[in-house]
Amino acid sequence: MRPIIFSDTFPPEINGVSTSAGTLYQAFKNHGESIMVCTTNFYANEMNLDGDILRLPGVRMKMYDYRLAGLYSLKGKRLISEFKPDVVHIQTDAGVGQFGFLIAKQLKIPVVYTFHTALEDYTYYATRGYFDRIAKGAVRSYVRYKSSEATEFITPSLKTMEYMRSIGVDAYINVIPTGIDFSKFAKENVDLKRVEEIKKEHGISSDTFVILSLGRVAQEKSIDVCLRGYARYLASSPKRKTVFAIVGGGPALNELKELVKELHIEEHVLFFGPVKPTETPLYYQIGDLFVSASITETQGLTFMEAMASNLLLLARYDDTLLGTIHDGKNGFFFLDEEDMAKKMGEIISLPEKEKERVRLEALNGLSEYSLDKFYERVKKVYERAIQRNW
Repeated sequence: MRPIIFSDTFPPEINGVSTSAGTLYQAFKNHGESIMVCTTNFYANEMNLDGDILRLPGVRMKMYDYRLAGLYSLKGKRLISEFKPDVVHIQTDAGVGQFGFLIAKQLKIPVVYTFHTALEDYTYYATRGYFDRIAKGAVRSYVRYKSSEATEFITPSLKTMEYMRSIGVDAYINVIPTGIDFSKFAKENVDLKRVEEIKKEHGISSDTFVILSLGRVAQEKSIDVCLRGYARYLASSPKRKTVFAIVGGGPALNELKELVKELHIEEHVLFFGPVKPTETPLYYQIGDLFVSASITETQGLTFMEAMASNLLLLARYDDTLLGTIHDGKNGFFFLDEEDMAKKMGEIISLPEKEKERVRLEALNGLSEYSLDKFYERVKKVYERAIQRNW
């Protein structure tokens, strides 16, 4: 088997799709499989083949600093043909993703298509609110069309599968959650001395309870909801010293800084900015409670990373998380800003023994998302796609 992954984003870029594509690549490498990746060149505007990772040039986009590659590359096709792939796995829908569909047709090999992103949630960036309904309709038509082109179809969660069914996709859908290399987030594998240095650099004392938001700072992540909930919590005059740490960069950063001023909580909120993927485990370790109000996740990888990092979890209720978070057992749900403030206070006040029980429950539930299971599930889909293409 010789799969090739097409993804418009790949490590060192930080986002869920990049993480998923990079994890899949690593899982196959760990099992001694031949695999190739075609992605954008994050480093320079030129084509580069580094081992089995082909990076295509593209135009740098303002949003998240991504690169947008062209729809086709003759040199790229030659290099891919030399690899002799027997199945194409498309992870994204921009230039590189479309190139993948074209390569599959030209080489007459099957296509596996993973629908990672609820594209309707991102039409705002293109329309700025104008004709958004038309844009969402166009997205649905596109997804239906692309699903019919794929030999096999994958979604990372039941919620995403249900969305596909609701817009009229009738193809067979494989639900395969992304696997994670949890070992790199384990406390024993993290440089705790460096963690203490980071906390010291930002004035976080040892007796401060750290509430953490880590990931892209964008409108769809609803970090503003978390900040408003935190402001309500502070208004209750809690005895415990806390700080809200926001790790990550993105288009909503300035808006959030303004919101922090409006809420008069500047002394309690720290903006760390974007960090390197290799440093992410360090920044999870500065936290005590991981919070998120996003309801646009197709799986919620950061929640599992936080669990592996031994953090407590507080998330806005969303169907996507039902298989990941069991309220009161391995994490906690909130419904709105007021409920978040209440739950936050309750969690912070829990006895240490109860906190440890919740953390342990979270760690024990992560085996379902191991790299080995991810590899085995995706490999079966590849095998079925190849058989269907005979």
